[in-house]
This record gives sequence, C-alpha cells and structure tokens, in this order.
Amino acid sequence: MAAPWIADNGDGTYRNPILYADWSDPDAVRVGDDFYMTASSFHRVPGLPVLHSRDLVTWSVIGHALPRLEPVEEFRTPQWGCGVWAPALRHHDGLFWIVYPDPDRGIFVVTATDPAGPWSRPWLLKGGRGLIDPCPLWDDDGSAYLVHGWAKSRAGINNKLTAHRMSPDATELLDEGRVVVDGDALPGYRTLEGPKWYRRDGWYWIFAPAGGVATGWQSVFRSRHVFGPYEDRIVLAQGDTDVNGPHQGAWVTTSKGEDWFLHFQERGPFGRIVHLQPMRWGAEGWPEIGAAGKPVPGHAKPAVADAGPGTARTAEISDLQWTWSANPELGWATPLPGGGFRMACVPGGDDLRALPNVLGRRLPADRFRATVTLGLTGASAGARAGFTVLGATYAWIGVVRTVDGDRLVHRVADEGAAEVDAAPATPVDTPVTLGVDVHPDGTCRFRAGDEPVGPPFPATGGRWVGATLGIFATGDGGTADFSDPRVTA
Repeated sequence: MAAPWIADNGDGTYRNPILYADWSDPDAVRVGDDFYMTASSFHRVPGLPVLHSRDLVTWSVIGHALPRLEPVEEFRTPQWGCGVWAPALRHHDGLFWIVYPDPDRGIFVVTATDPAGPWSRPWLLKGGRGLIDPCPLWDDDGSAYLVHGWAKSRAGINNKLTAHRMSPDATELLDEGRVVVDGDALPGYRTLEGPKWYRRDGWYWIFAPAGGVATGWQSVFRSRHVFGPYEDRIVLAQGDTDVNGPHQGAWVTTSKGEDWFLHFQERGPFGRIVHLQPMRWGAEGWPEIGAAGKPVPGHAKPAVADAGPGTARTAEISDLQWTWSANPELGWATPLPGGGFRMACVPGGDDLRALPNVLGRRLPADRFRATVTLGLTGASAGARAGFTVLGATYAWIGVVRTVDGDRLVHRVADEGAAEVDAAPATPVDTPVTLGVDVHPDGTCRFRAGDEPVGPPFPATGGRWVGATLGIFATGDGGTADFSDPRVTA
C-alpha cells in the first residue's frame, strides 16, 4: 500500500519536509553512525518520543523517555498546552541525556544508556514557573552549563536567554544565572527562545529561534566566552519560499563531516512538521543554512556511512506512535493478536477534548485516507466508540449503542462548544468500517464504508499541537475492537 508521505525520493535525493507530522521542536544528536531525535510531546502520554535514523531522512520511533507525566495524579486528565515543552537531547560520558521543561514546574533531566530505554525517573534541576527550552553544554575542560528561555505566560518575561553554571552530573545549578542574550536589546527581536548550545573552533554557539512559531526565523549567536558577550546573525528565514517560520531545531554533523540543520514549520492542523537543511560554514565563520539562508524544498541526501536497515522507502507504522491524551489506566487498551486494539468502554463525558482515554497518533501527511474497522461487544445502552480527528475543534464517526440497537453517528464540536450531530443517526450492524479523507487545507471528509457521511469538516490543531487521529470507547462496561488504521495516500 502506498505510504502517505515518503521523503526519500529513491534516487539519492530527498524532499522536505522529511517528517510531515507533528514532531514539534526537534533536537537531535549523532552517536557513531546513528542519529537520534526527540521532540516536544506536551500533554501526550507517553512523553518525550525518541526517534532513530541512519540517514537523517527516514526516521522511526524507538521509544519514549517518559512512560507517565509527573505528577501522575495531576495528569490523569488532559492538560492541553502543558506537560513537556521543547527538550534537548545530548550524548555525554556514555549516557543519553534529555533535559526538558514543564513550564508550570521547572526543568527536569532523564538519562539512559540505550536511547530506546529504559530511561531514569526524571529529577528536578531547576524549579519554577515559566522556565522553558533548556539545553546543557559540557565544555572541553569538564565544566558544565545550562541555558534556557522564558515563557511570558508563566514568568511574565520572555525574549531573554539565561545561563547557569551546572554540576557535570546535571543534578544542581551552581550559580544564580545571568542573561547571556537579551532579545529586547536587539532591533526587531521578539520571542527569542529555544536555545541549543554548542562549542566549535574556540567559539561558543547558541542556535536560537525568534519571531514566533508561525512567522519566526533562526538566529545564531557566538562568543569567545561562555557567558558572552554574544554577537548575532539571522541564518534562516522564509524569504520568498512557502516555508513559514523556519526555525528551532538541531545542528548535527555526519560521520563524513557534513553539517545539517533540522527545524520545524508550523502547518496548522498538521502541527509542526520537520525539515532538513544543508548547512556549511561561510568565509566569515558563520553557519550558512539552506540556500542563501532560505529553506530548500529538497536536496541530495546526507553523506553517511552505510545507511543500514531502517531507511527503506516505506511508511513507518508502529504501536510506539500511539499516545494517550493523559496518563492511562491499566486495561484501557489491549493489543489484538492480528493487530489493532481492544479498548474498554469506560465511563467518560461527551467532550473528547476532556477525555483521557483517547488513543491517538499524529496526522501522517497533508493528504491521506485512514480507515479502521470497529465492533462493539458486551456493551450496554449508552456506550459509544469511534474514530476522531481531535483538536481545539473535533469531529468523530462511530457507533452508539441504544436500547433499540446500534446507531452510526457523526458528530462535530466547535471550539468551546458541545457536540452536535453532523448527520442523522442510522441503524448499523457491527463490525463497521469507518474512515476519513484528509486534504492539504485540513478539510476532513468522514466515511462509513465507501460512503461519505456529513459535510466536510475543517480540522484544527490543539494548544501547541497538531490535530490527533484517534480512537476511543466510553460506556459502562463492554469493549470495542479496532483494527490498525490503514493509512494510504
């Protein structure tokens, strides 16, 4: 079956985006000939996804660093826009380190010897509200540092980068910190955030975006001294391309010595999709990204060692792509032997945005068809199960059990509003095949079998996330069996 999006063109070139899905705020490292990436996960559980690649173009999910969001009790209901914001991934002293922020609690650290896990329990490095986008730096002399940004919604300030001395084991900060880059002092700068800290050729480099998610750009700052002063240069911006707000990501160098930059682009209901840009060091010693500082639509693939397995031109389908809307309970979903899930019908309200037991995955492309087969077993009247595209607004198609039998329903909800019927309920026998066609403008058309049901639905993202393609079941007992989604172009 045709995959909905393949970045590898099969001829030694690739097209952007390399990941047409909501892998927000990506950070990446190379260890040997392998590349690893993590991304913001916000309220999704498990959190802190870890992806692997051998060529920087084709990626697969290999695990998550956070099995549950903590504090566990506070994340038993969906906390849209909270949870895990932009993390940093590093490899140091034989360990993989992820330093991540919870904007309501502080900056945390997890480590692992194997990026697929298990990972340590998170520990708090710096407590406080509004601390975001942390990145550690281990220097050549064994000293360590941390830089982070600020969220105005929590801290009352932003547009500044603050740095600390840090213990080499990342268990404590050794000073009160100081502002190393003040965006308010730079003409035209706003919402400076997302710093990534590096050392190269006697310079300290901070790669940091500014200008906001949808309209921003990528800047680079450099200094001969770790705490500055830093000089700045804009190295990537939209220009006359159709890639809005290209920024916030990771500089990586291949084992062959090539430099590349991963970043995201905001695409509404599709979330923050990931692009790969060539990068080189110019005559003045500054990095040059893309084509004359503008994003490229495609390029020759990176020169890497043997790409090895895992980089075939196929869609990556894995149970590891599934996440819950909040910390789950045991028994909510059980994998079926032939693929798919048996979901327990558990009590829940009528608003899917507040339902913790929505099992979802990122939209996989800007155009695709997804289908599932659904059957209800042992459920009593009032049980319902369905297939949804969920964001600030949402729509779903599915089955409601009544005293008179099962009914096929299609319902939608505007932002802040209750569900309403988008089509008349009709009798149906289960199992039934349900589907949705998604178009590049975010319009969705739901289906029962091959028949369209209801009018087109304009999908929207959630708070800081793209829309979710999800399944759910509610009720007082019984189960709903879902096949694995069949996703095609």
